[in-house]
Amino acid sequence: MNPLVTLQDRTVVVTGAGQGIGKALAELIVRLDGRVVAVDMNGETLRSTMAELPADRVMTVVGSVTDAALATRAVDEAVERFGALHGLVNNAGITRPAMIEKMTDQQWKDVIDVHLTGSFYWLQAVGRHMVARSRGGDTRGGSIINISSDAGRKGSIGQINYAAAKAGLLGMTMTAAREWGRYNIRTNSICFGVVETPMTEVVRGEKFKDGMLAQIPLGRWSTAEEAVRMLAFLLSDAGSYMTGQHIGVNGGFHISL
Repeated sequence: MNPLVTLQDRTVVVTGAGQGIGKALAELIVRLDGRVVAVDMNGETLRSTMAELPADRVMTVVGSVTDAALATRAVDEAVERFGALHGLVNNAGITRPAMIEKMTDQQWKDVIDVHLTGSFYWLQAVGRHMVARSRGGDTRGGSIINISSDAGRKGSIGQINYAAAKAGLLGMTMTAAREWGRYNIRTNSICFGVVETPMTEVVRGEKFKDGMLAQIPLGRWSTAEEAVRMLAFLLSDAGSYMTGQHIGVNGGFHISL
């Protein structure tokens, strides 16, 4: 019997692959027989992480997701090496917290550039390749996942930049889904709650821990390994009729119709 979720013969670009969710996803893609184009700004961390995976299934790209030329060049090089790209996960992210009245222009710009503009650059670069493949007769299409957040749906005190960027990704997802559905390119958003990664260390600390856990019906954080299972589902044929959706993987932290 064929497994429900497999990524055999598929190549997926993962930004922010050096640690946390990106690292866990890269490892899962390889376990599901796929290939990874792993992107991260920290070259030392990225190479150390990817060294644990089979070299013939991994390509590393060091640089900022805010570099549009890097996105274009990386796509070209990945296609030359692996033949085609079948998935993209816009996962790279940073935080620059401050209350609204104290937030600097640079804090605002840094977060918007990485989460929103950077995601657009990679979505555009990978999407152009997928559209060209489809126009050439390849019906496999592709799957694009933008990592949003519950912060983009309900706000986040002290992080107006982050919440605004994550909300913007929801609009980007819906637009790409409408424009590229005819090419069998599916675009969805994942809205994570609190995942055990370096980025969430503060909210999981003693000061905020009890208050945060009280808002999660399942009463616990998600591990990165648990969180990425839904990403694998969407990247595979198991999610073949899903596009334009915002999916909460959050233990019930945000519940809505």
